[in-house]
Amino acid sequence: MNFFNFDLKKLVMIGIVLALPLISINMQQRPQESNWLVKPFSLLGSVVSETFYGFSSGVKGTTAMYLDLINIKKHSEHLTSTNNELQARLEKMNELLIENDRLRGLLAFKEQTKMSLTSAQVIGRDLVIDHNTITINKGTQDGLKAGQAVITTGGVLGYVFKPETFTAHVMLITDRYAVVDGIVQRTRAHGIVEGKSQYSSTLQLKYVERTEDVQEGDLVVTGGLDNIFPKGFPVAVVESVEKKTFSVSLKVDLRPVVDPYKVEEVFIVLQSNKEDFGDKYAPAAATTAPTDGTAASATEATPTATPTATPAATAKPQEKRQ
Repeated sequence: MNFFNFDLKKLVMIGIVLALPLISINMQQRPQESNWLVKPFSLLGSVVSETFYGFSSGVKGTTAMYLDLINIKKHSEHLTSTNNELQARLEKMNELLIENDRLRGLLAFKEQTKMSLTSAQVIGRDLVIDHNTITINKGTQDGLKAGQAVITTGGVLGYVFKPETFTAHVMLITDRYAVVDGIVQRTRAHGIVEGKSQYSSTLQLKYVERTEDVQEGDLVVTGGLDNIFPKGFPVAVVESVEKKTFSVSLKVDLRPVVDPYKVEEVFIVLQSNKEDFGDKYAPAAATTAPTDGTAASATEATPTATPTATPAATAKPQEKRQ
C-alpha cells in the first residue's frame, strides 16, 4: 500500500527525468529539420495570429467603408445644394431675360409712336365689385383720368374706370359695361365691341348690318372715334358669325387679342394725337392666338417693326348704363 503513496513532487521529478533524454535527442536534430516539440505552440500561435489579422482587417475595412459613406453623403448633400442654387439662378436669369425682352418691346413701342403714353404695372385684379377690372400703380398724380385708353403692345386692354391718387382701376374690354368702337379690318364693316358678361372672357361685335361680309378669323380693329384711341389697333378676332332670321344685324362673337389675366405692364394713352396704325397689322394677324401683348417685340408686333397700341373705350360705363 505504501508503494502507491507518491506525492506530487516525486511525480514531477520522475516526469522530468523521463523527458530529459527526449529533449536532448530533439535538440541534436539539424536546424533545418522541424522541432516536433515546438510544432504545437507554433501552430497555436499561427492560428491566433491569423485570427487577429482577419479581425483587424475586417474592422479596418468596415471603418473605412463607414467613413467613405459619410463623405459620400456629405458630398451628395453639397452637390444637391449647389445644383438647387444653380437651378434657382438659372430660373432667375431666364425670368430676367424674358422681362428684358418685354421691356425692350415696350420701350420700342413708346419710341416709335407719336402718342403721348405713360407706362404702369398691374398690381391687382378684380378689386371692383360687379366689374371685370385690374389695378395699376399709376393714378391722378401721374395725369390719369377716367376714360383714357389702356393698351399693351399686342392690342386693346380696356380703359381707366376709377382713377385714384396713386392707383387706378382699369375696366377690361371683356366687362359687360365696356364699349369700344370697332372695324372689321378686311371689309371695313363697322360695329361696337362689347363685353358679354362679368365672368366671360369673350366679346361680341354688335350693330353690324347683316349684309356685311364678316368671316371667322377676321381681325377687328379700333375705329379711332373721338380721338381717344389710335385708329386701326387690334381689338379682337372673329370666332363665329350667325345670321338670325328676324334680325337686321349679324351676331358676331369675338375673342380678345390680349389675355387680360397675363398682362404685367400696360400703357395709358394720355393723348392719341390722331395716331393711325392703318395697314401696319396684316390680316394674317387675325388668325393668331390671343396674346398678353407684354412680351411682343417691335418686329413681332407689325410688319413695319412698329409695336401695337390699344384703343380706349368710346363710352364710359356710366354712359352705357344710362
